[in-house]
Amino acid sequence: MKFLVVLVALAAAVLAEEPIFKDYHQEIGVSLAAKIKAREEAADFDGSRITGGNASVLGSHPHLGGLVITLTTGQTSVCGSSLLSNTRAVTAAHCWRHGNSQARQFVVVLGSTLLFSGGVRVTTSNVTLHANYNEYNLNNDIAIITLSWVTYTNVIQPIGLPTSQTNNLFVGTWAWAAGFGATGDNSPITTSQFLSEVSLQVITNAVCASTYNNSVVVSSVICVSGQGRSTCGGDSGGSLWVWVGSERNLIGITSFGHASGCQRNFPAGFVRVTSFISWIQARL
Repeated sequence: MKFLVVLVALAAAVLAEEPIFKDYHQEIGVSLAAKIKAREEAADFDGSRITGGNASVLGSHPHLGGLVITLTTGQTSVCGSSLLSNTRAVTAAHCWRHGNSQARQFVVVLGSTLLFSGGVRVTTSNVTLHANYNEYNLNNDIAIITLSWVTYTNVIQPIGLPTSQTNNLFVGTWAWAAGFGATGDNSPITTSQFLSEVSLQVITNAVCASTYNNSVVVSSVICVSGQGRSTCGGDSGGSLWVWVGSERNLIGITSFGHASGCQRNFPAGFVRVTSFISWIQARL
């Protein structure tokens, strides 16, 4: 009987394992960085974008900053970020540290539809991770980037925080996501050369947890449906935002997708910004 109980417990543990990446940079970011760089240099653009999305016009996401990441190994990886002020941006903590990978430096790329050239490029190693960041289930997956002074232009602007909507779960809301990441799984053809964008619908955490379980989808996570459109590899740290009047408001930070890929119709998870308003404001 005890032997049977142990077998059942082991089987449950395997089934409960979170289907998310374990080392973002080694599983996704490093190889994707090489593909994006090669395609930018080759100008081999075929019109494809974020899964189910479209090309993004320069200035349509003026807060978005690409991240070209140098790891302590010397490898290059990629992520995204959102500009909050002249000297601060926000990203996912796993872009700085995850699994066996540790970043040494970020180059924040602003005002550009290309990741490896153009725009305003700010180099920094000043990154503050949330004290309770858990790299295994990606709870509290948020970090503040400190920048040298960035001057605003028509295509470089900060994004607002939803301070007046802290009780809004946004379920059913259509929100925008953007990034320099891949447009599909397992093929260099589906790697986006330029910045891409997609409109995604927010779903309940209960629906999201049916895929990732309750240890990953905690109350400080916000999820979107992955039906036919999604964020994809390389979009980590980027923004999920909505219009509030004439202002863009940041409601999510791209955190995780399913380990099997971004074209499998699974939900995608984001840091729920309304859960971290005080933490962010204390570091602006």
